[in-house]
Amino acid sequence: MELFPGLPDDIGLECLVRVPYDHFSSAASVCKSWKLEIQLPEFIRQRKVAGFARRVIVMAQARVDQARKSGSGKFSATPVYRLTLCEPETGYWTELPPVPGYADGLPMFCQLIGAGLNLVVMGGWNRVTWEVSNAVFVYSFVSGTWRRGADMPGCRRSFFACASDSDRTVFVAGGHDGEKNALRSAWAYDVAKGEWVPLPDMAKERDESKGTFHGGKFHVIGGYHTNMQGRFSTSAESFDIATWRWDPVQDGFLDVATCPRTCVDGTAGNGRLLMCRDVDVVGLENSEWQVVTQIPSDVRNISYVTAWQGKLLLIGSPRFSEPHRVYTLNLKSCLWTKVETPESFSGHVQSGCCLEM
Repeated sequence: MELFPGLPDDIGLECLVRVPYDHFSSAASVCKSWKLEIQLPEFIRQRKVAGFARRVIVMAQARVDQARKSGSGKFSATPVYRLTLCEPETGYWTELPPVPGYADGLPMFCQLIGAGLNLVVMGGWNRVTWEVSNAVFVYSFVSGTWRRGADMPGCRRSFFACASDSDRTVFVAGGHDGEKNALRSAWAYDVAKGEWVPLPDMAKERDESKGTFHGGKFHVIGGYHTNMQGRFSTSAESFDIATWRWDPVQDGFLDVATCPRTCVDGTAGNGRLLMCRDVDVVGLENSEWQVVTQIPSDVRNISYVTAWQGKLLLIGSPRFSEPHRVYTLNLKSCLWTKVETPESFSGHVQSGCCLEM
């Protein structure tokens, strides 16, 4: 079936790749051939080559309009988190439809991962009972709808490392169980099939570690084992997708024993890592962490960091409970640009992910 009657398919594809990502669901509903085309990995690759792909940040962000403000202007209510979307290059902000069953707020500490044209929401704690969830929900930007994925297998884990290959697979490792025991187990989730596959266990237990994916490997950085309880390790482990096994533990991967939550892949796959530490952005160069630039002076409490090719995004506030500011860093010029943020989108960010659509 032709994409556009009377037009060659290559010309029809040139038209289709120009559809904005927030109109994918409308375009996919026009006809079966359009829906099938948009779902193909080649479609996104074509959009990237043609320069029409857009980078968006999806976040679990605290509501501001429901927060009570004290006389000092600080937010004093218990945060209620919802899904927000930001285009850092245009300053566009919006709110995504709520996860089914969570219209009153996302689970606390749930994880957000982008996989192709899908947003995956995993785990978290019930806001009322604090019960740990193993639920998985998938939002398709093609259909504009949510679906329930397959629950995370094994024990109900919290504060696990996770990352995706940016295509269809999400990797999960470590965290802790209901008895606060740190975990070594790891899994891979095929978003399209809705299936979990076990990975070999890591060499070490890793609670509150950070997951990144680059160079064909799932990297699990830092964390701590059960007996350490908050005293972070400097080591890391990497799972090689090609060999389906973990590489040897990299002791001293981090030069400082610290929480690795701001550690991100800053160069879209070639291995350079970035993280925020104290008042600096530091980068891993030739196995050494070196200062890249200083963090903006009005951001001292960092809540979220992510990166893509040539850019780093930083969200934080001057002090706890104050409105958050958003900055992007050009990694070539080392210049910061402030992203205009509506007041309703200035709440604390608990987790997030970057998608290129």
